[in-house]
Amino acid sequence: MVEEVLTAAAATASAGAVYLAAAARVIKQYERGVVLRFGRLRSGVRSPGFTMVVPFIDRLQKVNMQIVTMPVPAQEGITRDNVTVRVDAVVYFKVVDAAAAVIRVEDYRFAVSQIAQTSLRSIIGKSDLDDLLSNREKLNQGLELMIDNPAVEWGVTIDRVEIKDVSLPETMKRSMARQAEADRERRARVINADAELQASKKLAEAAGVMSETPSALQLRLLQTIVAVAAEKNSTLVLPFPVELLRFLERAGQNPPPEQRPAPAPALHVHDPHTHDSHTHEPYPQEPYPQEPVVPDAYVHETRAAAPAAPLRQVRDAREVREEDTGTAGCM
Repeated sequence: MVEEVLTAAAATASAGAVYLAAAARVIKQYERGVVLRFGRLRSGVRSPGFTMVVPFIDRLQKVNMQIVTMPVPAQEGITRDNVTVRVDAVVYFKVVDAAAAVIRVEDYRFAVSQIAQTSLRSIIGKSDLDDLLSNREKLNQGLELMIDNPAVEWGVTIDRVEIKDVSLPETMKRSMARQAEADRERRARVINADAELQASKKLAEAAGVMSETPSALQLRLLQTIVAVAAEKNSTLVLPFPVELLRFLERAGQNPPPEQRPAPAPALHVHDPHTHDSHTHEPYPQEPYPQEPVVPDAYVHETRAAAPAAPLRQVRDAREVREEDTGTAGCM
């Protein structure tokens, strides 16, 4: 009798252990449990922790409540301005209603992926190329709204949608590169012209100041020479100022008094028998006209230009004058 009781107790304990092992479930912190009993949804969602279900009667389905990152495959489409592009994106979503995600949609992940692809193709056809390249924030918001509207009924909310990359044809890339290059060149020319205008104004002001003080121009020239001479690999050509050349020209035309030739002494004719009645001084006599001093250069030019006969006449005239002068002195 005792053995039968012990055997029954052991069998009951074994059956209880098997039942407990079959009924025990553990739900993680980021999950929620949805229980279906005979195919019908049990009221309430099982919270994280240890829970029990009826074996072979209840069916527990766990739903992940974390934010899911789902890449959207690249979609090729034609923009509103007839440009073929290839766009891919990424969708961030999470389940907010575990029961709706299990009951209302067969596979909420696949459903979100498909609606994201169709919405991306639709947003490509409604947008221009410039919007896809530069106004992505607005497109992201529109794409998020398009995906979130049907996903709300599935117990899923879209957290964020981002367009990752926009692939363009090679011809369009070259056209855009030329456009950007032309725009940058235009901006560079405008900036250069503005700089030239400002520099011309400053140079005009500097010229006005230097015109009042001419020595400032010489100082500026010396500063430029010092700046250029700092480089050893350049040849410096120093121009002479016009004022310096004019000064040298005036100095050559007007030699100093000590370098000027002394005039020839005048030849006076003195008569010892003629005296002044009051002062007993001899009367002053008018000097004979002096012979003009002929420069050597003039003599050389005359010799080179005139024939021999006129030159001989000039020499005879000089000899006659010298003889007259000697005779007058002897008187």
